[in-house]
Amino acid sequence: MEREAAFEQRIGERMAAPVQRYAETRRPAPDRTNGTRPSGWVAEPELSDDAVRAGTGRGWDEWRQLLDAWSGTEAGHTAIATYVREHHGVDGWWAQTVTVGYERITGRRLPYQQPDGTFTINRSRTLHTDPDALRRMLLDGVGRSQLFPGLDTELRSRATSKNVRVTVGPGTAEISLATRDDGRVKVTVQHHRLPTHDEVEPWRAFWGAWLEAVDDA
Repeated sequence: MEREAAFEQRIGERMAAPVQRYAETRRPAPDRTNGTRPSGWVAEPELSDDAVRAGTGRGWDEWRQLLDAWSGTEAGHTAIATYVREHHGVDGWWAQTVTVGYERITGRRLPYQQPDGTFTINRSRTLHTDPDALRRMLLDGVGRSQLFPGLDTELRSRATSKNVRVTVGPGTAEISLATRDDGRVKVTVQHHRLPTHDEVEPWRAFWGAWLEAVDDA
């Protein structure tokens, strides 16, 4: 109990920094392309041109020209993916990849954006920390107030669930704790349902600082 109380005290001392980081970075995400984005592209796909060509037989410019010439793109993501799969012999995963890449290039989908229009970010870090104590704090209202000072949270998963889901700010964070053979813990955070792209960079910065603070504890 004394060890856990000391852990909670250290957590409480360190968690102001992530919240401050969020406040400082809560602004529209900067353009990180440094002028290297191809002309006419709104955003870059996740995979490189070489990778998509190796997987599908076409590069991004070829896919864009092909889909721009098709009359059904306005029908949405599912229609585009179906067309790519059924009419161009591309299997399911690659059909989805081509569709998402095309949506990014043409501005139909921004980086981190999901089919429902919201945004999801992921951060992870392998930590030297007590996974049982961290999980108990995540499940407990008082513990969460120490982990997320000044932010409203609500538990959204059962106490027995493998991962812990809590509402934090705009959206829901799913936090998984995986103990490694060397005694360290890999903590992975998926923050779902962020409402706008402007929230992406602030929350990426927040979770990076949050994981760092947990590691220091």
